[in-house]
Formats: sequence, C-alpha cells, structure tokens
Amino acid sequence: MKVLQTERLVLSQLSTKDAAFLLELLNSPGWLKYIGDRGVKTIEDAEKYVQDGPMKSYRENGFGINRVSLKKDGTVLGICGLIKREQLEDVDIGFAFLPSFAGQGYAYEAASAILAFGREQLGLQKIVAITTQDNDASIKLVLKLGLRFSKLIDWPGEERPLMLFTT
Repeated sequence: MKVLQTERLVLSQLSTKDAAFLLELLNSPGWLKYIGDRGVKTIEDAEKYVQDGPMKSYRENGFGINRVSLKKDGTVLGICGLIKREQLEDVDIGFAFLPSFAGQGYAYEAASAILAFGREQLGLQKIVAITTQDNDASIKLVLKLGLRFSKLIDWPGEERPLMLFTT
C-alpha cells in the first residue's frame, strides 16, 4: 500500500514480497556496521523480519518503516519510516539505503517527506532519531533534516551510547 510519494520516490508499506530486497539490505556492509546483524540470512528469515517488524507496526501503530522505490521504474532503493520503540519516549525516524543509491539525495527526500507525514498526517509533535556515534552519513542527514543533537543514551546491545537527536 502506497503511503506517500515525492518528486522522484514512492514510499509504500513493506510486505513479505520484499523479502529478497530486505535480505540484501540487512546484510549490506553499512547495515551490519551501523545498525547491526539482525540474523536475517535466508528469504524465510526476511519474511519473518517484515512480519514481526514493519507489518506488526502498521497494525499496532498505523505507521512503520516503508519501502522506498523510484517513481519512474519501481527500482527499490531502501527503507524509510517512523518507528515506535519501547526504549524511546517518542517516535523515531529510521532509514537505510542500498550502497549503490547513497549520495544521490534519496534518503533526504524520503526522510523529509516522512517527517512532514508524521507531523501533518499523524499529528506527532516531536520526532527523534538515533544513531551510532561513528555513523557520519546518518548524523549529517538528521542534522540536514533539522533535528538537533540532544544527548547520548545507553541502548541495549550497544557497547557505546547512541546519539539522540530531536526535532
């Protein structure tokens, strides 16, 4: 189901049909380094991941992480959306793109649209972002989106505190 579109992109809800793409994304070097190994090693793992994560979030929260694809030809580039995590008071924005689509403005375009969607359609007063301290690309993007560094927070499974940014 389409959530929104921008000049170049379509953001749609993920489904089990996205398993092959998710298998590739979740095992890409950037994902493994900055987000972590989610144990998704097969198509079946990826199907379970989307059912237990994004699809569950759509049902429970009315939003979640979305597939980002090119409007012109449907090429899937990455994911971007809003996540309600138990560990955070506020909803946070998350994004990840395949390495071949980095540096072309797609993440900024998708994330800007998601922030506007969160504010205007969902009525969220505050949206946050979290990232590791060494993820320069994500830090640069959240700052460009207008979020500001708030504080370091301890996170389960992380050796070092994560950076928390807020709108």
